[in-house]
Amino acid sequence: MRSSILKIVSLAFLLFACQPAASQYVTIIDGDQILTLQTDERIPATILQQAGISITSHDAILVNGLPSPHDHLISNSLLSNSRLFLQIRRAIPVTLSTPQEQITLQTAAFTVGEAIQEAGIQLRAADAASQPIQSPISNSPISVTPSRQLKVATSGKLLEFTTSAHTVGEALAGAGIPLVGGDYSLPSENEALPQDGQIKVVRVNEAVILAQQPIPFTSELIASADVPLDQTQVLHPGETGLTVQRIRVRYEDGDEISRVSEAETIARQPENRVVGYGTKIEIKTTVVDGATIEYWRAAQMYITSYSPCRSGGDRCHNGTSSGATVQKGVVGMKLDWYLSMGGQPLYIPGYGFASVADVCGGCVGKPWIDVAYSDNDFVPWSSWVTVYFLTPVPANIIYVLE
Repeated sequence: MRSSILKIVSLAFLLFACQPAASQYVTIIDGDQILTLQTDERIPATILQQAGISITSHDAILVNGLPSPHDHLISNSLLSNSRLFLQIRRAIPVTLSTPQEQITLQTAAFTVGEAIQEAGIQLRAADAASQPIQSPISNSPISVTPSRQLKVATSGKLLEFTTSAHTVGEALAGAGIPLVGGDYSLPSENEALPQDGQIKVVRVNEAVILAQQPIPFTSELIASADVPLDQTQVLHPGETGLTVQRIRVRYEDGDEISRVSEAETIARQPENRVVGYGTKIEIKTTVVDGATIEYWRAAQMYITSYSPCRSGGDRCHNGTSSGATVQKGVVGMKLDWYLSMGGQPLYIPGYGFASVADVCGGCVGKPWIDVAYSDNDFVPWSSWVTVYFLTPVPANIIYVLE
């Protein structure tokens, strides 16, 4: 009984298989060419051959929008549709480049990612392609950059990450470690990624220090009619000036590397100290050594003495610059004083009345006069004494005795 049933089923299958397939309308789309034919064929390559259309093994065939092998029967689920669409997607040449090789392939892929996969290249998450992997395929070359592991030392830390960047700068920016301001990297940001994967980031910052330096003032001596003769008075105390210099200090990773002095600016000009020397003449009377005198100047002066044979020469000399004889009452002064004060009457305590009548060649460096004696009454002098300048007041006055 069981054997009879199997024979009946087998016979039914053979009868069904031998039935001719139902004819179906097929629309073929080949680029801009569209044609329709009626066929009972069920293999895409055979249908295209009937239509006189040649394809290569690299071309792709879509049956009702779904990829289909060239030589496989079209599934019954697709044949159940009232109309069948065959679309030919012609393969195009595409060049793919990696750091190791360059591949040219014929592909009918829809996207860049599909073409890369067809070439046997497996993209990892951090790998990069020159075109977005979802973008439509074209004849444009595609380059694939595999990602690399990098170690970056920065700010005392060691960071590790994977990148497909081409340069150090791109890798750092992609990892959120940008170079800011004067920061720099080793290797530099424009260089290719180092073979050893090691990058050092140096953080650079600058500070400006303001350095102040005083400018000393100078003293200015001016005549003042309000100050008594032979006295001085500070009319203006003077003020120290101030310069400010900018010093730019460079730090790398917190360590000072250099200091550069920039332009110096005068923040405050110095003001001179002004000292007034007296030109105010006051006539006074006093008694000195029992003698009553009227004078207009009293000045401390260094006094030495000389006589005809004690004048420092190699012989005795009685003459003076004024023509008077060297004797008591004659006073010598340095040349410029003599030219201004020749004939000026004086009173010298311990010496008496005298007048300026000679030139003292050695009286330099301080207020210095030389009093004369004859050889018989010579008295040696070498001391500071107050010298009184007697009236009348001369027309030409040396206000500062130096």
